[in-house]
Order: sequence, then C-alpha cells, then structure tokens
Amino acid sequence: MAENETKHDKFKRLATKRVNDTIKKLKNIGNLSAPSYEYSEEEINKIFSSLQEALDNARNKFFSKKIKKDSFEF
Repeated sequence: MAENETKHDKFKRLATKRVNDTIKKLKNIGNLSAPSYEYSEEEINKIFSSLQEALDNARNKFFSKKIKKDSFEF
C-alpha cells in the first residue's frame, strides 16, 4: 500500500486490475468458439456453469460478512 493510499483506494486499484484481467481471460474463453475448435453443448454448459459458480461464490463473499454481523449464532 502506498504511503497515502487509503483502504478504499487500494480496493479500487486492485479491483480495477483484477476485473480487467478477468475480462481478458473471459474473452480468451470466448475465442474457443472459433470454427477451428470442436466442442459439444455439454462441454460449453460445463464451462459456463463452473464460471457462474465461481462468480456467485465471489459475490457471496462480499455479502456473507455483512449478513453474519447482523445475525445471531451460539
């Protein structure tokens, strides 16, 4: 963290880089649809199902912390 960088600034800096890196990788996955490859609908469904699960898990990490603070557990 830079000397004057706040936690929010660090979040924005890292989020920007990581999201842009992920978008590039998703574009690479999309490139697999080129005619030079052969694939089944089942394989495509598995790829996107796995990606959606990873995306849902990442999103839930942001909200699960807030939910836990507002709930009661022994």
